Amino acid sequence: MPKYEAKRLKSLLFFVTAAILIGSMTGVISALFIRLITWSISFRKDHEYIIFFLPLVGFIVLWVYKKFGNTAHLGNNLILDEIHKPQKKIPLRMVPFIFISTILSHLFGASVGREGAAVQMGGGISEFVSSLLKVSAENRRLFLMMGMSSGFAAVFGTPVTGAIFGIEVLFLGAIAYEALIPCLLSSIVGYYTTLMLGVSSAHYFPIDIPHIELRGLIAAIIAGIFFGYTAKLFIWSVKKAKSTFAKIIKNNLLHPVVGGILLICLFYLIDSDRYHSLGEEIIHASFRQRVYPWDFLGKIFSTSLSLGSGFKGGEVLSLFYIGSTLGNTLSFILPLEYPVLAALGFVSVFAGAANTPISCFFLAFELFGSGIGLYSALAISISYLFSGKESIYSSQPTHNAKIFD
Repeated sequence: MPKYEAKRLKSLLFFVTAAILIGSMTGVISALFIRLITWSISFRKDHEYIIFFLPLVGFIVLWVYKKFGNTAHLGNNLILDEIHKPQKKIPLRMVPFIFISTILSHLFGASVGREGAAVQMGGGISEFVSSLLKVSAENRRLFLMMGMSSGFAAVFGTPVTGAIFGIEVLFLGAIAYEALIPCLLSSIVGYYTTLMLGVSSAHYFPIDIPHIELRGLIAAIIAGIFFGYTAKLFIWSVKKAKSTFAKIIKNNLLHPVVGGILLICLFYLIDSDRYHSLGEEIIHASFRQRVYPWDFLGKIFSTSLSLGSGFKGGEVLSLFYIGSTLGNTLSFILPLEYPVLAALGFVSVFAGAANTPISCFFLAFELFGSGIGLYSALAISISYLFSGKESIYSSQPTHNAKIFD
């Protein structure tokens, strides 16, 4: 065997081993994570009074992060920073911290997601594995991307999207192709580990995709503009909430106390928890019936308030909620059925907010089938274009700017 072929085979075996370690560990923790979040949401719905403990829980969680968290509070931005410019070690405590704090957020009624938390757990696990194997700085960088991919795939059940997400989210306008195979391997292992443990992620209703027509394509483009500006609004809202709390309340430990009180007021004002926690039932509803035209605004407000005041969790599922309900609403003015527009919004708002259009192309295919391909390609691309240069990940540097920026 030629020397270079032997080296290539050795490298492949090394990354297969690493993928099995990272993917299986991430899959196990993600399976438990999904089960506990499902239980916590169910428990809260049966015991609505526990929302009154939300301010206290937010205070305690933030105090623990401040006292014992070290750099864990930086979350996904710390992982991105370490991929770009390695300076510090990602603490293993990030895994239990984000695991427990996200579950508590859902148990007591904050409006946060879960995919972002899973990506953090994957990053913490991959850092542990890289330390265990004593890998080089370059391989550590690949390991961190593998952890992000396996976390996304394990929790959301989309292995191809998870792999692409791990290599696309690093930059605005560039993809780290050198990590494609490692990320795909770890993503597949993470996904199938959760399946073998009896945990399957939510998949959405099959939808009837209309034949390709000019008016439908134009509708997808117009919808993409709405989705892009909505992604921009979400990013602005979260940042505005954080800066407002910081300006008005100097002691950041009191931020979740005030935020929690406002979320309690929201709950009793509308007499519903439709804007709290994951909101998966509303996402599902947007594919099979009309939802309130203001639902996407309600979710932007509640998630911005939750994240801006310091509650822990992710943004991704909130963005899916915002996109699907906005798409449902746009069916009143655009010539596409609401399930189709809900599906386009589901993938397009996230594409604009995270600057990950290629990942979202695959997400549309994995969730809704190949028939949505051209419609989703247009809506996602336009959303990405109109969402601006900001991102839900503040540590995402610009490699190639968008054409309008």
